Amino acid sequence: MAVFTKIGLDEINLIEKNFSIGKILNYSGIKKGIENTNYLIKSKKRKFILTIFEKRVDSTDLPFFMKLMSGLAQSKIKCPKPVENKKGKYLFKLKGKNACLVTFLEGKDKNNLNSKECFVIGKNIARLHNSSKKLRIFRKNSLSVNSWGPLLKKISRKINKKFKDLTENMKIDYIQIKKLWPKKLPTGIIHGDLFIDNIFFYKGRFHGFIDFYFSSNDYYAYDLAICVNALCFNKKNNKFIMIKNKSSNLLKGYQSVRKLTKLEKNSFNTLCKGSALRYLLTRSYDYLNTPKTAIIKIKDPKEYIQKLDFHKNLNSFKDYC
Repeated sequence: MAVFTKIGLDEINLIEKNFSIGKILNYSGIKKGIENTNYLIKSKKRKFILTIFEKRVDSTDLPFFMKLMSGLAQSKIKCPKPVENKKGKYLFKLKGKNACLVTFLEGKDKNNLNSKECFVIGKNIARLHNSSKKLRIFRKNSLSVNSWGPLLKKISRKINKKFKDLTENMKIDYIQIKKLWPKKLPTGIIHGDLFIDNIFFYKGRFHGFIDFYFSSNDYYAYDLAICVNALCFNKKNNKFIMIKNKSSNLLKGYQSVRKLTKLEKNSFNTLCKGSALRYLLTRSYDYLNTPKTAIIKIKDPKEYIQKLDFHKNLNSFKDYC
């Protein structure tokens, strides 16, 4: 989440007029995240999140996201639920951009996870995967392996001044990872961005997932690989190191609900390297192209340089569990 588009009283009055949520008492921008503009909206009745979709989000994908969150909420998966306006629509225009209002999920993210919490998160990722099977909706992953080559070409060599030989190293890694990328694994709807700030805890217990705007149809095991990179590394002496106790519990929790196939296990190291490269690519692009006026914390690509290098020294599924 982030703030790229600034709103004022005109926009707040428009929301009040078009939604049956009561009088809005206050609103504030949410700085976390990097993709869309988000505000916390407080009305007399309750709290909501206003999301204004920025340029990277394809408007044709938005109905998928709305149906996914609505469907998951109906299946008792804890997540924000889109709010219909007075015309029965989820999506509306604000400052010329698509926007939506979703329910506020109580709780907050944690700064760090322990191995028990990793187990619970793994279990709930599997529940999310199983529940999403019931939904007859589809979205191609716009940041899948086939998109990485074109994205790499958009990253200016200027970044090499900050990170030595980065563009050339990413090119070599991309070629190797694409060559090994599995052709056929169990597939369905994945969250696609389960970082620690998208996982909420309430009163000390897991409470739900937020920010589904990278969700798509892709390999279930790739979703897990994203989580290993996002949740199972600790920073020690300025270096990111995977904590095997965390990755092991994440995978055990997942497999307590849905068993991974032999092919998924055999491909897991490649999926982890691919996930690391995907985030290294998008962070490198954003590092060079995020507007200075945006109220946002730019994320350092160095984290994913280190994580990708870490996976290169691993081989089998046993290295993660």
